[in-house]
Amino acid sequence: MPETVLVTGGTGYVGGWCVAELLRRGYRVRTTVRGHGKEQAVRDAVGTQVDAQDRLEFAIADLTADEGWDAAVSGADFVLHVASPMGGEGADPAALVAAARDGALRVVRAAAEAGVRRVVMTSAANTASPSSYTEDSVTDETLWTDPEDPTLIPYRRSKTLAELAAWDYMATCDGPTELTTILPGAVFGPILATGTIGSTGIIQQMLTGTMPGVPRIGLEILDVRDLADIHIRAMTSPKAAGERFLATGEFAWMLDMAHALREDLGEDGERVSTEEIPDDVVRADPAMSEIAPALGRRNRHNTAKAHTVLDWQPRPARESVIDCARSLLSHGVAQRRQEARDRSVQ
Repeated sequence: MPETVLVTGGTGYVGGWCVAELLRRGYRVRTTVRGHGKEQAVRDAVGTQVDAQDRLEFAIADLTADEGWDAAVSGADFVLHVASPMGGEGADPAALVAAARDGALRVVRAAAEAGVRRVVMTSAANTASPSSYTEDSVTDETLWTDPEDPTLIPYRRSKTLAELAAWDYMATCDGPTELTTILPGAVFGPILATGTIGSTGIIQQMLTGTMPGVPRIGLEILDVRDLADIHIRAMTSPKAAGERFLATGEFAWMLDMAHALREDLGEDGERVSTEEIPDDVVRADPAMSEIAPALGRRNRHNTAKAHTVLDWQPRPARESVIDCARSLLSHGVAQRRQEARDRSVQ
């Protein structure tokens, strides 16, 4: 009988890939959705990668409410807690923190009470980073971002406090349930569907020309397929229990990404701007205020632990960026150049 894994947030970009990869490796998968109307969309998205047969089921649960979580974890051997509120422009910072922290606690509490063997929770690399981005440094999992730093953007504070809350709760549990956390960098790579494209929206904006220039921002690029892989490795490795794992990839400036898109995509990359936006313009624009502290940031993360303990290796950043772009184009999220020309003459 295959083991059962609960994945929170199957409609999400990362959650969908985790569901698909677990099914591909032979597991039974249950994934949470907010309503029955989302189930077919998940089946269709996952079906582009693997035939789920009768091994995919659904549970109705929301991170902001208690209802449904006991049923969601019932009979599960493992839980991948991937879902997390993203916030966005105009979001209430306090509400974002509460949703992430309380949601994490709902999941780990239900899992522990059900005797789930291990919870693997998606955190973020910026929970293991200096509070200020003014220093060039290389950090590892032993560092914790200071959640009380007033300069932290709400999303970063929410991820830090959610992970801390999960670890604090698990420290009080006497049962068999173990916790492992994964701390990814900037996630790109192919999409499964157009409903939730997650962080790939950055590349979508570059392809469509709605990003008139690129800020001097550097990203540690991680492919979503490699992120799903490290979640499963952390789920099954005996050595991963009670550990944090940084999962960041190759560092690249956004300008490097822009040049790669122009060079590899031909006409489909013609709208990508390779002009760099001056730092003072970014700082003066209220819409870009949250990214201003990261301008010129060079500090990196050390992923040696994931390599040695989990035997995990991410693919090159350029491959992830180009595969992401081609996927967005093929799904019609970023219009192909020839299609745009055809429409312009109609």
